[in-house]
Amino acid sequence: MKIEELLRSVDLLIESASQNAVRFIVPRALEAGCDVMVLSVGALVDEELRKKVFRLAKQNNCKLYFPSGAVVGIDGINSASAGEISSVTLTTRKPPSGLAGASYVTCKGIELGKIERETVIFEGPASEAVKAFPANVNVAATISLAGIGFERTNVRIIADPALSRNVHEITVEGEFGKFFTRVENLPSPENPKTSYLAALSAISTLKKILNPVKIGT
Repeated sequence: MKIEELLRSVDLLIESASQNAVRFIVPRALEAGCDVMVLSVGALVDEELRKKVFRLAKQNNCKLYFPSGAVVGIDGINSASAGEISSVTLTTRKPPSGLAGASYVTCKGIELGKIERETVIFEGPASEAVKAFPANVNVAATISLAGIGFERTNVRIIADPALSRNVHEITVEGEFGKFFTRVENLPSPENPKTSYLAALSAISTLKKILNPVKIGT
């Protein structure tokens, strides 16, 4: 059976596979009239794909859902974006081993095993961070979509051998004032490569879709 035939009987499709899966399945699901939850948000750094899925959602009266993932503060960014936001910065700290396999690390010849103290290994716009670390900073994409975009959202990635948890800090400034959030993530018991909070945020999004009572932004 072709994927298009399967999608005809689907109300909500949940993508939780990869950025390539987003490119393959999300446009097809929207064309079939399905609502879609996207977990591999980093795929939408591709402006052409982003515009395409947003256009298809509008044309087909579908909903696109992006869970908060492994960070806190998305509600604050959403609220602040109703006014003017001047800056958004994401600082991600991880044990060096947590960055193994990233294309940026390989291309730059960074020897993660030799890092002995907190070291900034990347700083730049979210548009570059998501491409350089596709498995590590999906949160940068979610923050960019909620706030001021991929080019204006700044990302710092720090390798710290003293850490045993992944740490995400967000600083936002705008006409509302300023806020700062920090989360120290434990890994998912089922999948150590994923923060437990990211899995919980997907569950929470499902509950929010079904619940007639909405709390928070």
